[in-house]
Parts: sequence; structure tokens; C-alpha cells
Amino acid sequence: MNKNIGVVAGIIILVVVVGGIYASKNTKKDAMVAKEQIEQKAMEDKKMAEEKAMMEKKAMEEKEVTDKDGATKTDVMMKAGSYEVYAPEKVALASASHDVVLFFRASWCPTCRAVDTDIKANLSKIPSDLTILDVNYDDSTALKQKYSVTYQHTFVQVDKDGNQIKKWSGSPTLSTLVAEIK
Repeated sequence: MNKNIGVVAGIIILVVVVGGIYASKNTKKDAMVAKEQIEQKAMEDKKMAEEKAMMEKKAMEEKEVTDKDGATKTDVMMKAGSYEVYAPEKVALASASHDVVLFFRASWCPTCRAVDTDIKANLSKIPSDLTILDVNYDDSTALKQKYSVTYQHTFVQVDKDGNQIKKWSGSPTLSTLVAEIK
């Protein structure tokens, strides 16, 4: 009988010890999962804050103004030394001291992708008096007709009225593109 009590007591102690170890490990796993969730939430919050800051910056760049007749229009302020998606309003901001170049680019074109990658890798090297506007070659029929663009990877330098100053193709890098500007 004493033997049975000893065996039962041993089993109970063993169950308590194993249960304690199991609970301890699960608590650590739960803590790790909670830590990962907190870190993920922090990353999401940071990303949201960055997106909000970008949207606020864009909103400041695009503001409604009233012209002399009282009509409102969108005034798009062009950033100096930038590579942006084409918008007709951005062409109008070209001046004698600020060049605008349209880059007719197709996503399926290997040479276009290479130039696009080079420009994006060297954004800080775009001269402050230059804006390169990324024109979707496949969706811009009217612009292609206006500037007689017959193939992708074509660059067109324009004045503030959208008149062509110069047209060329084949610039493989940002530096060769900049060298072509009049």
C-alpha cells in the first residue's frame, strides 16, 4: 500500500513538473508572438505615417487657385530636379530657366526600363532646373501624334506652351539624357 502511495505521489509530482515546463514554454511563445505583433504594428504605423506625409506633400504641391476671372484651377508646383508622372499642367511650368523633357516609355520595352532604372537610381543627380515627365507610351496616342513619336524610348524637350524644342532617342543613362538638352 505504501508502495502505491509512493507511485501515485511520484506520478503527481511528475505531472506537475511537466505541466510547469509546458506552461513556461507556452508563455515564452505567447510573449514572442505578442512582441512580433507589436513590432509589425509599429512597422505598419510607420508606413502609414510615411504615406500620410507623402500625401500631405503632394496636397501642398497641388492647390486650388483662383484666376483673374474667378474660376478655380489646379496649380501644380513642379519640383526642381525631378522625375514625375506626366500631367499636362506640368508642361506649362517650363521656362527659360527650367527645362522639361517628356520621356515616352513603355513598361515592356527593355531599353526604357534600363533608362527608368538609371534615372531612379540617380534622382539626386537630376539637375535642379530639369523635370523629366514619364509619359506612358501605350496610353498617350494624342501626345505621340503631337510630337510625331513613332517608337518608345523617345525624349521630347518642350517649352511652357508644349512646343517641341528638341526630340531624340537612345539616351541609355540620365547623364546622356541631360547632355542632350538644349
